[in-house]
Formats: sequence, structure tokens, C-alpha cells
Amino acid sequence: MKITVLYGGPSAEREVSLVSGRAVIDGLKRAEHDVFPSDISPDDLSGLDRPCDIVFPVLHGAFGESGELQEILEARGLPFVGSGSRASRLGMDKVAMKQAWQNAGLPTPPWKVISADEEVAIPSIPGSVVVKPIDSGSSIDVFVCKAPAECEAPQARSAISTVVAHHGRALVEKYIKGPELTVGLLEERALDPIRIIAKSEFFDYEAKYKSNSTEHRFDTGLPEDVVQRCRELAEQANAVAGARDLARIDILLDESDNLQPYLLEINTLPGFTPRSLLPEAAAHAGIDFVQLVDRLARCAYDRAVEARRTRRAG
Repeated sequence: MKITVLYGGPSAEREVSLVSGRAVIDGLKRAEHDVFPSDISPDDLSGLDRPCDIVFPVLHGAFGESGELQEILEARGLPFVGSGSRASRLGMDKVAMKQAWQNAGLPTPPWKVISADEEVAIPSIPGSVVVKPIDSGSSIDVFVCKAPAECEAPQARSAISTVVAHHGRALVEKYIKGPELTVGLLEERALDPIRIIAKSEFFDYEAKYKSNSTEHRFDTGLPEDVVQRCRELAEQANAVAGARDLARIDILLDESDNLQPYLLEINTLPGFTPRSLLPEAAAHAGIDFVQLVDRLARCAYDRAVEARRTRRAG
């Protein structure tokens, strides 16, 4: 196939996207596809003018992952890998996603939203809290404020002020203490969960992309019924989001409540770096990197073929 790979982009996660994009480009070439790479931005869409069979977006954060790019591809009638614009917008907005999960009866930690025009104060969430942006990924500008000292001290207000200043709004979420799992999804089916064990306080940008001390364990050390519940919960959460082809769901288990799982967020365009979790989970299932990117490309192509067949039949 002729495949245009979109990577780079304008967001704070550009560095990660460049690494992911180069890996996908190499994998698709090794699968013997004709690959055209394009470092795309809202001001330069020229890469979309080249004829191709499918587009493979490998962008993270604003524009590339948040629905804008997907809307452009849909408007041009270009088939592409990954979720459509609606699911992308929903997945990028942590508050909208949490509300959708809550409406569907799925567990997610209690939260409050602080906007720029509101007085910076500690929301009425008991215990420790996590302060983070509503529409940014890779754990950029995320702060853990432990109770009681930090929540009663200037640090928490400072964290909220920082996030509001950089992003306009801050999500203040109850901190769940316990094991962290991430569940990759391939063609809407959950792969084996990975337990994240970071040496830092939480799974931040450094731990995700730069630290060699972060452990990814398929042997989670957790009861099998808990692990199975997380697989099922991830598939349910993915279905509520409407994500397709690939995704990753982050889950925390409350050690004070019999390992009750809580949904944190969904990533509708997971990374493809050497330390990225979806390719690792796929490899654990016997799908190597070249097979993974080839499979995703063929999913998009087959969907486009079926859509054309349906239109002709109608």
C-alpha cells in the first residue's frame, strides 16, 4: 500500500511523536509498504495532498490526537488508522471522558474542575489529590498533592495555579493509592494488562520516556479475577469512548478497598517509542512491531473498502 505517515506536529508531545513516527515508518517499510513521511501541522497540510491508500497518524496531544486532524481527514475522505474525530475529541478531554464513563456506570475517581476565572482553592475532595491538565498527555504538568500537609499548604494551590496558567483549566482528582495497570487494546480487544512500577512518585514524563528504572510487568502479582476485571473494564471503557483500532486505558487499583479498579484516562493514539506500552503488550501476545503496524494499516484499508462497498450497495 501507499501509506502517508503523519508525525511531529505542534503539541508539547512533539518529541515523543517524532520518535514514534520514525519507528512506524521503519516498521511499515519493513512490511514492504510504500511510505511517505510528513511532519504535519495546522499551518502545513501539504502532506495530505500526496495520493495514498491510507493515512497513518502518529501524533500525540493537541491537533493530532484531539480530533482536529481527524476532522480534516474525514472531510477529505482520506481513510486513516485510529479513532474518528468524535472519539478522539472525547478521549482527549479527561473531564468529558470521565463524565461519559460515570454516566455508563463505570468507576472513575471523584474530581473537580478549576477554571481560570475561579478563585484558586482546594476543592472539597477528601485525602490526597492529583492536579493535572484536562487536555494534555504524557503526564506533562501533573502534580501529586499528598494529604494532609500539602493540601493544607501553598503547594497544592501553587499546583492548581500552574496548571490553570498553562492550560486554562485544572482537573483536581482524588488520588488513588495502589497498583497501576495499563491495558492496551488492539481492534477493540484487550491485551494482557501491564503493571507499572515507577521508582518516581508516579508514572510521570521522565518515568514514561527516559528512565530505565521503570518496570513493566505482565506478571502483575495480582489475583487473576482482579486482572480479568481490568481487561473487561478496559473494553467497556473503550466502547464508551467509541475508540477503534488501537487505544490504551490506564487503571488504578485502590489498595484500601479490596483493589477496586478506577479508570483514569484513555489514550486513543498510544505511542510507538521503544518504551511504549501498546507495542510491548502486542509483542507479549506474539505480534511483533512490524506485524502490529502492518495490521493497523490493513484495518484502516479494509474499513475503507467496506465503506465504499456499502455506499455502492446503497
